[in-house]
Amino acid sequence: MHNFLFGIYPYIALSVLIIGSIARYERDPFTWKTSSSQLLRRRQLMLGSVLFHVGVLVIFFGHLVGLLTPIWIFDALGITHGAKQTLAVVAGGIAGVMALIGGLMLFHRRITDPRIRKTSSFADIGILALLLAQLVLGIGTIFVSLEHLDGHEMTKFMAWAQGIFTFQSDAASHITNVAWIFKLHLVLGLTIFLVFPFTRLVHMLSVPVRYFLRPGYQIVRSRRTKPLSHR
Repeated sequence: MHNFLFGIYPYIALSVLIIGSIARYERDPFTWKTSSSQLLRRRQLMLGSVLFHVGVLVIFFGHLVGLLTPIWIFDALGITHGAKQTLAVVAGGIAGVMALIGGLMLFHRRITDPRIRKTSSFADIGILALLLAQLVLGIGTIFVSLEHLDGHEMTKFMAWAQGIFTFQSDAASHITNVAWIFKLHLVLGLTIFLVFPFTRLVHMLSVPVRYFLRPGYQIVRSRRTKPLSHR
């Protein structure tokens, strides 16, 4: 089971994420949106959304750089494993708490407001619940990480992640003896990747690059023969 969860399941989750996202964009491009409910209740949305998105972005890129950067690069830069572990605990902890507070505000808003609840799908509520559970687990791993501030435990996850992306058959063996909360955190993270194409999370892939590359604005003239009267 360990080899399946950490040696095979990552490829299943990543394959569904990539192929499913492409298929959805090609087949149902008009569903590629967040379906914002800002008009229904704006104040709580703005504060919760800012906290949640900033926290999640810091966590995402922190994991991306921290796990996939080869260890020799940190060594060449003079960054010790202990220093990297301490930075991950502090920055990850702050970002995790921010995202959790923001996520709870968004979840409370979506559940308690009758109008927003009515316009929310099962996937909208379900993916937010999964993200909140993942944030709780992530914050929980900090307390375990405090017992390994030498960074040795962290290198196991780096070796595992890089082993997955370089198609090493023994990648799962790197994290055989890590704490159960880390394993649960990894499995839930992979599960979020798995359901990613079927939720509103796809908007994360929509970077408005074309907005900055537009040749100009289109001027549309009105067919009215006289101006509208003042109200």
